Amino acid sequence: MLARLRELPHEVRQYLLVTGNYWAFTLTDGALRMLVVLHFHSLGYSALEVAMLFLFYEAFGVVTNLVGGWLGARLGLNHTMNAGLALQLVALGMLLVPEVSLTVMWVMMAQALSGIAKDLNKMSAKSAIKVLVPKDEAIEQRQGALYRWVALLTGSKNALKGLGFFLGGAALSVVGFQGTVLAMWVMLAGVLVLSLRHLTAALGQSTGKRKPAFREMFSTSRAVNVLSAARLCLFAARDVWFVVALPVYLAEVHGWHFWTVGVLMAAWVIGYGGVQTQAPRITGPLSRRLVGDNSIRHITVMLAAGLALLPALMACLSLEGGAITSRLGGLQPLDWLIVGLMAFGVVFAINSSWHSYLIVHFARNDGVSMDVGFYYMANAMGRLLGTLLSGWLYQAYGLEACLWWSAGLVLASALLALGLPSDTQESTEHQ
Repeated sequence: MLARLRELPHEVRQYLLVTGNYWAFTLTDGALRMLVVLHFHSLGYSALEVAMLFLFYEAFGVVTNLVGGWLGARLGLNHTMNAGLALQLVALGMLLVPEVSLTVMWVMMAQALSGIAKDLNKMSAKSAIKVLVPKDEAIEQRQGALYRWVALLTGSKNALKGLGFFLGGAALSVVGFQGTVLAMWVMLAGVLVLSLRHLTAALGQSTGKRKPAFREMFSTSRAVNVLSAARLCLFAARDVWFVVALPVYLAEVHGWHFWTVGVLMAAWVIGYGGVQTQAPRITGPLSRRLVGDNSIRHITVMLAAGLALLPALMACLSLEGGAITSRLGGLQPLDWLIVGLMAFGVVFAINSSWHSYLIVHFARNDGVSMDVGFYYMANAMGRLLGTLLSGWLYQAYGLEACLWWSAGLVLASALLALGLPSDTQESTEHQ
């Protein structure tokens, strides 16, 4: 097997290494999130207090994506990716202190480092793809390959994050909080050693004579700015009910055990990741029908508009007191919630994968990490907004309010996408 790997083109070997790094990191990130939510809720923390544990995680991610993209262009993506792995080891190490020392502030600081680590790793992986896709192909073939590579990386990452959710919930029940954290630390340390040895130096480093200035972190591309705003609303719409409200609702209202919540969340994210890997096949027929200068805009708006309907229907069907009877088809309110959750995952996955492709497509060739970093800064802001709203809205008004807010935020994403440039030439003018 090693001999066959050595025969692969250098770009493919590097892509596999970047993907492996991203997979390993994501596994620990998903498990850690589930561990923190369930463990601290079991200690008596309210939904809003649990959400606040992630405040620094998401807030520092905003800054990291912005600064990390600039660092990646100056220093190379290999350095930013390895820095992310190392910081995650520090964050996990902080959680290995005796349980009496796990104060709210200490956990928030550990989560802050984990947020920085995660966004350094993600920005590096997504940016590296544009650098690694073979350049000796026709433009159409190259864009098709770019979409497939992005979809595979993003989808497989989310499948691993779902597995992390499951492992986090299950391991919390079996070996406890600290035993699980220690196992993740050992695994990630091995990955960092391999990455330091084999990841290409100066990957994605700006090749121009002049190094990118700090002010260039902020994108001047209309396409990147509009897409970033749409992404912010899209991810706020997911996290406003998924991150804190849903697991707490299932544990608090329906009495689900930790591992049961973990299995459901894992199944959702794994399925979501699987759909993302197939997004090029799903959107292919749509993109062939909508040929022309406005096809990108139309696809983006149509996908978001379809997604906006789902949380609104879930709010009506899945909860007691909904506007429509909750017993259609003999299903109980909780059954409708699970069905809606799965449907939302499928459509959201297609939206997310399409957005992930567009940012890599629109990003400039030299210094790609700065545009990607700016975009994922908006992504982190959306997650931060969604996480805080998830805790506050659930505690104050319940899950139904979270679902209605989700519908409104997705609709806002669709409306923002109407501002995407009307022709591809204008969209890519800064490349």
